[in-house]
Amino acid sequence: MYKDKTLTCRDCGAEFTFTASEQEFYAEKGFQNEPGRCPACRANKRNNRFERKMYDVVCDGCGVKTQVPFQPQGDRPVYCKECFEKQNKRY
Repeated sequence: MYKDKTLTCRDCGAEFTFTASEQEFYAEKGFQNEPGRCPACRANKRNNRFERKMYDVVCDGCGVKTQVPFQPQGDRPVYCKECFEKQNKRY
């Protein structure tokens, strides 16, 4: 029923094979679209998803040096984990 297809990766431009067994798997899961990325680019995207850029800051609550996963804009206070949790217990 399914036949191997050659697709082109939208990230790196390499050709890759969308195998019959992969097509069957996609159909079983109800996926409507074919993969747009080759296996290497899919793995790279999946691995990079969990890497965050961290920014060094000084906590506005206690003055300790810490890191946060966002770039502070200066218009709001930035807290370390402990002070952030204390602030959120008030609500």
